[in-house]
Amino acid sequence: MSRKSELEKLKGEIERLKKELKRRKKYGLVWEEKPEEVVEMCKEKLPVLKEVKNKEIITDKNKPANLLIEGDNYHALSVLNYTHAKKVDVIYIDPPYNTGNKDFIFNDRYVDREDAYRHSKWLAFMEKRLKLAKNLLKDTGVIFISIDDNEVAQLKSLMDDKNRGMFGENNFESLICWRRRTNQPNDKAKMIAKVAEFILVYAKNSNALKEKKAFNTIPLGETRVESYSNPDNDHRGPWSTTPWRASRGQGGTKYKIITPTGKVYDEVWLGMKETFKRLLKDKRIIFPNSGNGKPRKKVFLRERQREGQSAINFWFGREYGDNLTASSELNDLFGGERMFDNPKPVNLMKMILRIKTNKNSVILDFMAGTGTTGQAVLELNKEDGGNRKFILCTNNENNNGSGYKIAEDVCYPRIKKVIGGYKNLKGDKVAGLDDNLKYFRTDFVDYDEPTDKNKIKLTEQATEMLCIKEETFEKVINQKNFKVFKNTNHYTGIIFDQAAISAFKKTIKDIKGKFSVYVFSLGDETFDDEFKDIKQKVQLSPIPEAILRVYRRIFK
Repeated sequence: MSRKSELEKLKGEIERLKKELKRRKKYGLVWEEKPEEVVEMCKEKLPVLKEVKNKEIITDKNKPANLLIEGDNYHALSVLNYTHAKKVDVIYIDPPYNTGNKDFIFNDRYVDREDAYRHSKWLAFMEKRLKLAKNLLKDTGVIFISIDDNEVAQLKSLMDDKNRGMFGENNFESLICWRRRTNQPNDKAKMIAKVAEFILVYAKNSNALKEKKAFNTIPLGETRVESYSNPDNDHRGPWSTTPWRASRGQGGTKYKIITPTGKVYDEVWLGMKETFKRLLKDKRIIFPNSGNGKPRKKVFLRERQREGQSAINFWFGREYGDNLTASSELNDLFGGERMFDNPKPVNLMKMILRIKTNKNSVILDFMAGTGTTGQAVLELNKEDGGNRKFILCTNNENNNGSGYKIAEDVCYPRIKKVIGGYKNLKGDKVAGLDDNLKYFRTDFVDYDEPTDKNKIKLTEQATEMLCIKEETFEKVINQKNFKVFKNTNHYTGIIFDQAAISAFKKTIKDIKGKFSVYVFSLGDETFDDEFKDIKQKVQLSPIPEAILRVYRRIFK
């Protein structure tokens, strides 16, 4: 090779390296990727759901069903990416904190503090699940993640990393500090005792969240209520005050105000002069004796309670609960038995729901543990007449050697007791919060390649997934080649053999209502021509292709 050719080759390599350096991230987390067995198995087996019929709870057929999914949350989230894409309003999770004290399992082994890849394994575990979870949120959706100081820095950096498909720092909403214990720890070995944890909050799209004001004010906290008094016996009740003078950056109107003592203030005020005069006449303006005597506006407790207040990022007090409260709640349900370490209190979950849900919201907790989120949803529905629905996902592992399986022995019985009623530790009967629950387990269909045989297998096993997607659980027609399910105002038809289309159409001819119809197809055919005579009645989708599209994206 000539010297000139060598030089050209060297220049080309330098240019390639420059481009590579530009492509690489300049800032952020870097960790060693660790393969995870539950993820790798999806290259040959596709997750589906199977209903556990004997665990179904139905108290009112006209109400929607909540879901409890037993299995690995990666597999559950994969299924939900088909059934619930962009349908979820709020996600809350309480992931393993990775303390090194047998709280985090990776590939069926506890990750201890001496593991050199402890943080890498945890980040790999979280990234895969958070990516799937993000797809489930509506554009106005929000995720709340409990965490402590072992991984809070890493989690914040991960969530900020849009290059990895995460939420991005522009969608960061808050880092809430929750005081999880009220007593002072007697741990003299530590310089600073730990009494608080964190809740990291990200929006799917902060702009959409704020433009649509898809969040709520909350009732005044205990300390805020205590700050109101009525020293002048105002007939409108207790009040507090806010400055009438505008702060820097607030804007306002400049004019002169003369106080009762004759002081003159020529400043920028929050409202127009006419507004000030009206408030003064209505005895809503005071001139305090203490301080500089500048006017302040009365704010009445009853009005502020009606308006509510923005949530703050320090949560402490009875309205938020603590670890002791959470343990007591669980003990009350299970007769004093210690079923689970460090559950979360119901009030903590209800505060999250009050901030971000409306009466018809869908709430997901894919690390559900004891099921606190489910109980909080049911209680809040009872309080305000809401129809919120929860989806809980949890494995069925032995809880840290306690002998109790998390799904079967803790989470499900808790929800069952809350729905049906129970006796507490005092022997008092606690009334049930009538609602519905469907219980599913993750299962798998062998699918190492897209053969016709494998497509048929997946279609045959997809019935429960389709019912979940359409929220139609009542079976009304059960033929060999097609089935029909319904809820109060909608039907789902599943046709397993194209030759049965004509028979299916005859069967549903006199049924009033809209149909979502899924027709087996080896390709992506929707059979529009076959249904053109009833096209106003049906919405068509091919299966299993609609499912496979989602799985190809996830498991690529």
